[in-house]
Amino acid sequence: MKLRPVLLVVVILCGFYYVTTHVGRPGTVASWLHPGAKVGSEPGTSITQVKGALGSFELTEADAAPAYDAEEQQNIAVYKKALPSVVNVTSTAVAFDFFYGPVPQQGQGSGFILNKDGLILTNAHVLLNNSQRVEVKLSNKNTYKAQVMAVDKNHDLALLKIAAPNLVPATLSNSQNLIVGQRVYAIGNPFGLQGTMTRGIISAIRSIRGPQGNPIEDAIQTDAAVNPGNSGGPLLNSRGEVIGITTLIANNGADQSSGIGFAIPINTAKAVLDDFAKYGYVRRPSLDIQTLAIGPDIAEQIGLPADYGLLIERVLPGGAADKAGLHGGTQRAYQGNIPVMLGGDLIVGFDGQEIANPQDLSAALNVHRAGDVVTLTIFRGQKRMEVKVTLGDAKDQQGQLGQQT
Repeated sequence: MKLRPVLLVVVILCGFYYVTTHVGRPGTVASWLHPGAKVGSEPGTSITQVKGALGSFELTEADAAPAYDAEEQQNIAVYKKALPSVVNVTSTAVAFDFFYGPVPQQGQGSGFILNKDGLILTNAHVLLNNSQRVEVKLSNKNTYKAQVMAVDKNHDLALLKIAAPNLVPATLSNSQNLIVGQRVYAIGNPFGLQGTMTRGIISAIRSIRGPQGNPIEDAIQTDAAVNPGNSGGPLLNSRGEVIGITTLIANNGADQSSGIGFAIPINTAKAVLDDFAKYGYVRRPSLDIQTLAIGPDIAEQIGLPADYGLLIERVLPGGAADKAGLHGGTQRAYQGNIPVMLGGDLIVGFDGQEIANPQDLSAALNVHRAGDVVTLTIFRGQKRMEVKVTLGDAKDQQGQLGQQT
């Protein structure tokens, strides 16, 4: 009986020795979990030995995948929400070489689904001239032949339609109150790499000229990387909602991203879609006139009262300007070898905004619709006048419904 306390003391001492010499030493816990592994120097890691023909290597591995931080979670959420709505658009046409042999040509871009009926919005410049076939590939890799429903080259937008099941429409936001610094995402098919997402911020809101020279008012400038193939794809806010249509890269001659991309604001697209739905084409406003841009030299030569503006050479009979009583030119002259008509009204203002060149007039018209009443500031001779004009409807025949490929 006297040996029992002694044995108990011996057991306790042996246990203490084992704990202090084995438990907690590097490699012990890991060897229980993964034979051949040791605890790494960083918390949450372990070191595993890999043996092979080249010898033995030690690899530091994480014990578990780390949790995504808040920023990563937002990126993932935007991508998962928007990707099913983004499509790849391929346009095929046939050209002829020097020997009149047929040469297939292909244009590629992006687009996004508007509704479950299969309507898709993209850029007009994604579609080749005289396209014989347009195809749309969904995020699930299924490809469908598309019908071109309407095209508006002035706004660089095109409406396609496919017949496909289980389509996921994009959510359209409002582009009116965008702020520089706001985070944005672009999803598309740069260089044919389908389903690529890039991220950046809104760098500026400015008016620019589009790929075909068309004016884009309040274009969204972004530093999110966009490349050939992104055209027509959505520019998204941090909630995965479409705020613009990626359209243009400022590349300075290089056919790749320069950190300066532009998107058509979604509100412009909504107005175009509204006209498509009501009329089958865009009711682009028009003054129904032919004009000559005026600079200081010309103004001095012909004795105009202002050294800027647009001189009306011709008024279309029955058009908006004709109905408002505006005058065209009556005296033939030549600018170099080009005949011009002098003596017409000189437009210098539009609703209180100075009009110095054709770009100013295009920009002013672009924020209006056919049927709107505007006030033009003109000079008739030396007399300054204000004239009310009801804008006409410049139908673009290429925007009619029913074009098919």
